[in-house]
Amino acid sequence: MGLVAKILVGVVAAVHVYIVVLEMFLWRGPRGQRTFGTTPEFAAESATLAANQGLYNGFLAAGLVWSLIADDFSFAVFFLLCVIVAGIYGAATVSRRILYVQALPAAAALIVTLLAR
Repeated sequence: MGLVAKILVGVVAAVHVYIVVLEMFLWRGPRGQRTFGTTPEFAAESATLAANQGLYNGFLAAGLVWSLIADDFSFAVFFLLCVIVAGIYGAATVSRRILYVQALPAAAALIVTLLAR
């Protein structure tokens, strides 16, 4: 992969690490509630679900990081596609903002990765 592609894949991975932290560790706190627009009651009731969701985002981040460590084009493409699908689904079912935070950066990284090949 080219340098720009690696940087963009790294950015997408970093975004997902941040999402992991928000969903698994900060969900009930002010930052998590502000980020996701939840109330203290909802945050308390849904903390287990959010942590589970965070774990899946962690798998996405881990796959992207592995693609960088191994310099593996196929892994990068696969995990970027997974992020794009998750982002589109999240935008359709939860918030359009997810499209801009997850799917579009992953799509940009995917395009640059494919072009660098």
